[in-house]
Amino acid sequence: MKNYIKYIGILALGMVACEPEFENPVDEQGAYTNGEADFSNYVALGNSLTAGYADGTLYLSGQQNSYPNILAQQFAKVQETDLFTQPLVADNAGGLLLNGTQLPGYNTRLVLGVDEQLNAAPRNYGGAITTDVSNILSGPFNNMAVPGAKSYELLAPGYGSMEALQMGLANPYFVRFASSPNTSIIADAVAQNPTFFTLWIGNNDVFLYAVSGGTGVDRTGEMDPTQYGRNDITDPQVFAGAYSQLVSSMIEAGAEEGALLNIPDVTTAAFFNTVPNNALELSAEQAAGLTGYFQAVAGIFTQFLMGQQVPAEQAQAIASQYAITFTEGKNRFIIDVPETQTNPLGFRQMTEEELLVLTINQTALRQQGYGSAAISPEVMEVLGILQQGGQPTQEQAQLVLDAVNGIDDKDALDQSEIESISAATTAYNQTISQLAQANGLALVDINDLASRVDSEGIPFDGGVVTSTFATGGLFSLDGVHFTPRGYALVANSIIETVNATYNATVPTVNIGYYGTITPSND
Repeated sequence: MKNYIKYIGILALGMVACEPEFENPVDEQGAYTNGEADFSNYVALGNSLTAGYADGTLYLSGQQNSYPNILAQQFAKVQETDLFTQPLVADNAGGLLLNGTQLPGYNTRLVLGVDEQLNAAPRNYGGAITTDVSNILSGPFNNMAVPGAKSYELLAPGYGSMEALQMGLANPYFVRFASSPNTSIIADAVAQNPTFFTLWIGNNDVFLYAVSGGTGVDRTGEMDPTQYGRNDITDPQVFAGAYSQLVSSMIEAGAEEGALLNIPDVTTAAFFNTVPNNALELSAEQAAGLTGYFQAVAGIFTQFLMGQQVPAEQAQAIASQYAITFTEGKNRFIIDVPETQTNPLGFRQMTEEELLVLTINQTALRQQGYGSAAISPEVMEVLGILQQGGQPTQEQAQLVLDAVNGIDDKDALDQSEIESISAATTAYNQTISQLAQANGLALVDINDLASRVDSEGIPFDGGVVTSTFATGGLFSLDGVHFTPRGYALVANSIIETVNATYNATVPTVNIGYYGTITPSND
């Protein structure tokens, strides 16, 4: 299997900032207008995508290139505005400390490095983490985005409480800048008397399920979010209730104009489209060997079923699904699935639509039989017995069955999981669209934007932004969050929609002036 970054030389092309002319070169006072919108006190609500999160963490230059910060700079060109403030972290390393000790799971950012085989690959930045959650910031802050937050968590009192954090019930990013331990994100937002707002929330309500490989639960039909696991899909009605409350709270606080951003199809992200599921590359000899092995699995299981008094014809029909044929060249991996009456061994070959995650162990895929079979010398011995017409013992037969080494649930999205993601995303976006229309707010179709980037790319003066991992310009090295260039693209999409909705002429930015990925510890 080939590594997901092929040529380090190509990457340099995606990292060089271009210097074309600005899309909107006129900056004289009065050249632009705010139309019917009041941008004087802009407040942004959201999660990691709104905070400027990139490369697996929140770091300083990422925040400085967040789309709300870009928007605020452009709004200031059409109207006198208040200073746009953000709860900035302390460094460009990323990661978090709590009383001087690194919080588990909050690591330094990813940068582009070289692995043991001299292939370009992401690695963690080597700088020291200096952002300590216990150092509480003084607000208020216009960018109220909290990485990791789900829709209903923006309403939760105590989500920024240090005490609750130590019990696993709060968010360390919000602990840093909450106005008080018992406040909520929405309470701190409305307290600022905003005149304009953006809301991009709901990604995590389905995204965390997706990036976990669907290890959570689809909670559709379950209305109590206090019973949800971190990786579960939020019920669409729960989402609708939370989202409606967020919108009405901002409008009642004075922000009668604003923009609602819908949810992109997370399965279009580079995180799910970099490691192909047909990357089991075999020689003719290897293909024949694997085919023979799976024929043996089918034969052994046929005998087992017949031993359980299953009629021979029925036993052969059930077991035949495991006689998987492989060919020279590219083959799809084997995936683990739930055991059922129709698939009692719980594995099958992946279908074309199913996806592997970026973080899958590629060394295991290439060298350890992960995604096919881990055939040990002991298993080879049993296969030899079968080839000679012998009868293996029950223990030997079990060795053969146990050698099946399908892709784990955490490393893939199967068809049913993709369908759950799609259904939830569609339902969330229907709610967002209805609330935008009902309240006269701008509806920014990020779902369409992401689809266009994925299918054809978005051209700009210096090239084309695509969804290709590392070189495409949209996704940072975590494969999900955007680069500064990607966030600039989002900002332009918001500006264009806001201009059309409120008869404004806010200038867009030239996305070529925004960088992509970081090649070293800069």
